[in-house]
Order: sequence, then C-alpha cells, then structure tokens
Amino acid sequence: MRIRYGSFRNRSLPAPDPGRRQFLRGAGLLAGASALGCGQLRVLAGEVERVATPFGVQAGDVLADRAVIWSAADRPARMWVEVADNAEFIDAVRLRGPAALPETGLTAKLDLTGLRPNARIHYRVIFEDLRETAHASAPLVGSLLTPDAPTVPAIGAPGRSRRRDIRFVWSGDVAGQGWGINPDFGGMRIFETMRRLRPDFFIHSGDCIYADGPIRETVALPDGSIWRNLVTPAKSKVAESLDEFRGNYQYNLLDDHLRRFNAEVPMYAQWDDHEVVNNWYPGENLIDARYAETDVDVLAARAQQAFVEYMPVRFGERNRLFRHFPRGPLLDLFRIDLRSFRGPNTANRQPLAGDETAYLGAEQLAWLKRALLESRGTWKVIASDMPIGLVVRDGADFENGANGDPGAPLGRELEIAELLRFIKEHRIHNVVWLTADVHYTAAHHYDPSRAALRDFLPFWEFVSGPLNAGTFGPSELDGTFGPRVVYVKAPPPGQANLPPSAGLQFFGQVDIDAHSARMTVTLKDLDGTALFTQVLDPERGR
Repeated sequence: MRIRYGSFRNRSLPAPDPGRRQFLRGAGLLAGASALGCGQLRVLAGEVERVATPFGVQAGDVLADRAVIWSAADRPARMWVEVADNAEFIDAVRLRGPAALPETGLTAKLDLTGLRPNARIHYRVIFEDLRETAHASAPLVGSLLTPDAPTVPAIGAPGRSRRRDIRFVWSGDVAGQGWGINPDFGGMRIFETMRRLRPDFFIHSGDCIYADGPIRETVALPDGSIWRNLVTPAKSKVAESLDEFRGNYQYNLLDDHLRRFNAEVPMYAQWDDHEVVNNWYPGENLIDARYAETDVDVLAARAQQAFVEYMPVRFGERNRLFRHFPRGPLLDLFRIDLRSFRGPNTANRQPLAGDETAYLGAEQLAWLKRALLESRGTWKVIASDMPIGLVVRDGADFENGANGDPGAPLGRELEIAELLRFIKEHRIHNVVWLTADVHYTAAHHYDPSRAALRDFLPFWEFVSGPLNAGTFGPSELDGTFGPRVVYVKAPPPGQANLPPSAGLQFFGQVDIDAHSARMTVTLKDLDGTALFTQVLDPERGR
C-alpha cells in the first residue's frame, strides 16, 4: 500500500508557568528560558489547522547534564521545548529552540544543558508556524534518564551513594533487504519489545536506514503468503538526492512502535554503510546501474547531512561522530566510527600500516586510546558498527577488519592489534565490544592463547541484529585474535534473507548491578525471549 505523510493527533496539555528549578543543575538550561518573553505559545484545541509533527520526538547523546532533543514539523516552524522533573509538567521551564527549515529537512534539535544527573527528565516539544498560517502543533511528549555524574561516592559512603542499576539495549539494521513496515505483521514490533524492558538507553549500532534498498509493496514468501510493505516515493528507488536520503529516515519514523520507543528511550546512534550505499568507503566510484550519481563522496555528503538532521546526535569538530559518554562510575560508553576514516576495501593483506589499512584512522585511534586510558568507569563498552573477527566480504575484497587469514595481523587488522596491545600494556580491564551488522546474533570470546597475536587481554564481543531487516549468517570467523563462538543463532543452512515474520530478529540487553558491578549480557529475539546469557564479573584495576 502506498501512503502519504500526514499528521498524528496528540493530546493537548496545559502550558505551565516557569517555577521550580530543582531538576536543573547550574544556569545552563535556565539561560534559554528568558527567550520566552516574546509571547505566549498558541496551542489551541479543536478542529483547526495546526502545524503537524508526523515523526515524533527523540532524545540522544545523553550525558549527566545534557541531552539532544529532536523533532520535525511539516512546514517552517519554531521549536519550543518544555522541560520538567514531573510527567504533569508542573513548573516546567520553556526554552526557545531552533527553527525547522527546508534547509534542515524541517527538523530541529535543541541541545539541553544544565540538567541534573541521575534524574528522570520529562520534555515536550511544540512548533509555532513561522508564517503564522496555522496554529501551533499539539505537544509531543518524551522523557529520558540522565546518568550519574562520572564521579559518584563509592558504595558505603555515609548517606551519599546514588548508584543504581543500569540497563540498556543495542541492535542495528532497519528496513533492509526489502523488509519494511508491514501493518499486517504489526509493524516493527521489536521496538515495542525493547521499550517494555524500560532500558536507560539504546545503542543503534548502524544501518539506521537502507538508502540503497528500495522497498516493494509486496514480497512473495516461500510458504505462499505475501509480505506487504508500506511504500513511499523515497523508498521506491535508491537514495541519491538529499531529499531521498531524508525520505528513508522519514519512512522508518512512520512506524508507531519506533516513534513510541524513541519518545521513551534515548539513543546513541552510529552509522555504517547502508546509510549511504553497501560497503562504501571514501573516494569510491560506484559501479551500479541503479545510480546516476556514482561519486560516493557526493552520496556520502548528502547521506551524512540527512543522518545528522534525522538522528539525535551531537557532531563534534570536523563532523566527528566518535565520542565518549560517561554513564556514572559503573560504565563508560565509547562510540566509534569505522566508516568515515577508512581506506579502500582491498584484499586486506598489507604487512605494514598505511593509508590503505586505515580503519579507525589515526586521529580516532589516538582518541580511543586516550579515552580508554582516562576512563574511570568499571566497564568500558566499545560500541562498534562492525564486528572484529567475523569475515565480511566485498566481492574479492574485504569490508571490515578481518581478512580470512588466521595468521598474524595484516591490513586493517593492524589497527585493531595496536589498540589491543595498548589496552594490555596499560592494564585497562573490563572492555566489552557490542556490535551488529551481520544480521544474526552471537557471543564471541577472544583469547590470546588461541590467537596468532598473543599480546592482548581476553575480551568478549557480542553481536545482535537485525531489528527489522533480512536475517543471514552465520559468517566465517577469522582466527587472528583467537575468537571462539560461544553462542550463535542464525538461519538454518541454505536459508538467507529471512523476513521478520521468520522470528529471527534480535537485540541485546545489558544489565549492570549497582552493588556488585556484575554485568549480565542477554541475547534476545523479536518477542523478548532470552536466547543466551553471559554473566561477567569485573576485574579489579583500571
């Protein structure tokens, strides 16, 4: 069925007056409140035309004292954000946000500052029509939980401990391989499954969209049934223009489950290849008859703009996505980017490091070493958009770090080896890698006793996905870093690109106990069934 974008009605809430400020920390957030003096927001009930907000709200890149709030309008409009420490928005603070303009795909983001650590923050977004041809939008309501400050008194400090359990989820891959939003199936149901777990946050491990994956209205399944997709013009062809890339994000946000999830669970978003085109790398010239624009750098620039516009991310200087997110004394999260700084896809057998072997890239690798060294969190979680030891081929070349050769590190493996040696040299314990990308779920343990490279500390890598895409696998495992498959769930032999209705959609859940600091990683399926659980006790030390 083919659809047009429309508005979604929301419950109108009373506009509160500024009052209590207990949920604020410092003057950062208060500084924006005075901008409200220009006039009263017009939020009118009744059957009148108003600014529409069809894609909901979402929060992201949360720190102890700040968070990015995102939404979008259907026309040029001014964003206003109301923030409170209660769901009734009593004594809320109002903040003037940026305008949603055509130049930003009618999206707007406000980076809230001055928030109180370890607090439930409630927010709602309203848009005022810049041209005053329609009434203000109905409010869109969301909430987020800020983490503890990076330094919190240790357990046992008299009357001051604020540590609490941590729960989060991760996965990747949305609307890929022709499997989109199917109302008959209930839409993207996995987001509702994850929402019910009430996680503190979500790591989106990449392939947030499939810009290179058009969606058809119907797909015939092997059992004779029909999978029926919602279809929009932007999802009917590969994305080349900026508006087509934007349309891929808009398509995903048509799903009720995803919008509800976004409103309740803040996100740390990564990108990988399908936000642009399959297996891309900087400087590539695309050979694909579907594309009129074959300069991948041009496509990537448009794709990056759409990603920044539609995901609640905070980009740094030189558009750096890689960042460190302290989540209190128990957890430090490191978001890396294995796409933007890599060299070309090659046979990946170079014996010496150089431009062709770049994977994280020199700047990002130096940052990650420094950030890990400075980390004081018990657990150091590296959110990676690609797995370490699984072989991902690109024709005769290789797409990720592994090259299928179990011997000494070569090619892109050289950077991974350098990082692992650094972690051992500086005795940085409790490093865990979380990833998606390969469209099945697995638990891998890496140990130098099984490896060609012996100079590193043992560690775990957990893989989960897809969220709503074709299921594949399992992939070949490269032995360079001594991986062992402890658990795997993938399609039966000979089957590939299974639809979400096959039930093989996956996500991972992580729980960290506040008192023991024990980490429990659980791999789960579409319905939330626990498939595999690994309990990790923290090692003492850095």
